[in-house]
Amino acid sequence: MREKIEIFEVGPRDGFQSVKVDCILIPTEEKLKVIDNIIAAGIKHIEFSSFVSPKAIPQLADSVEVTKYVLEKYPNIDLFALVPNLKGARTAYELGLDKVCYVVSLSASHNKANINRTHEQSLEAYKEIRENYPDLEIIVDLATSFGCPFEGKYNDTQKIISFLGDYVKAGMKVCCLCDTIGIADPMQVKNVISSIKENYPNLELMVHFHDTRGLGMINTLTAINLGITKVQSTLGGLGGCPFAPGASGNLSTEDLVWMLNEMGYDTGVSFFKILKAAKEQAAMIPGQYSGHQININANLIGLNLDK
Repeated sequence: MREKIEIFEVGPRDGFQSVKVDCILIPTEEKLKVIDNIIAAGIKHIEFSSFVSPKAIPQLADSVEVTKYVLEKYPNIDLFALVPNLKGARTAYELGLDKVCYVVSLSASHNKANINRTHEQSLEAYKEIRENYPDLEIIVDLATSFGCPFEGKYNDTQKIISFLGDYVKAGMKVCCLCDTIGIADPMQVKNVISSIKENYPNLELMVHFHDTRGLGMINTLTAINLGITKVQSTLGGLGGCPFAPGASGNLSTEDLVWMLNEMGYDTGVSFFKILKAAKEQAAMIPGQYSGHQININANLIGLNLDK
């Protein structure tokens, strides 16, 4: 049996929200086409939108419409959306979602810049969602897990261990470690994950690396070698954090799939189909694509994207 790695595609939220409105307001039909292509390639886990104010993120103003579409068409796919507060959680829950993600930054300054909250306010908002919807599964996305654009790189693991304690006490079961500015290195990844496992052995971890310094892939592989089996990426590497100056895009799904498939891991995803999906998305939707293979001429290297 090959080891299974579950790829969580977060581009329909993390990627689409980064596209500048003055460039294009992405039509809902194009978003749905991208989601259809992602699922057709074999992806089983998708963060498809976000229930935030349309004024804050106008690209995701159609979240209700997208939710209704994906829930009706894909009842067997693991679908989730970002919620910033109780109001967002209520909307998601009432639409029929049983899983959401909630973002908080390990860095106090980035937390204020990103969601305009103190750490104390973020914790209270999380507790409020947890208390009102106890059966709602919540992934806590911990932004700036390895370093911050304002506070720098973290040199020890005590900061993250202390921070996670309050969320574990509040009922957190799943945490995604997010390298928001792509500052992590493999040794730091090893130290952080090992320390969290030692202190919180029942906490499920997943990872989300950015590729600012070209280390997104090797940091993800380092996490996998430490036993992490759930990893996040975006189609084409589209997206990044708008409140992290200088950060480039996400790790691209098609690059990740190629590496893992070549290494013999079981991703359940067709590289040919996911690359084709990335190329079609890039042709429809302009943006910052960090994927290395998205510009490859498939005919020149013998790839049949119709497989």
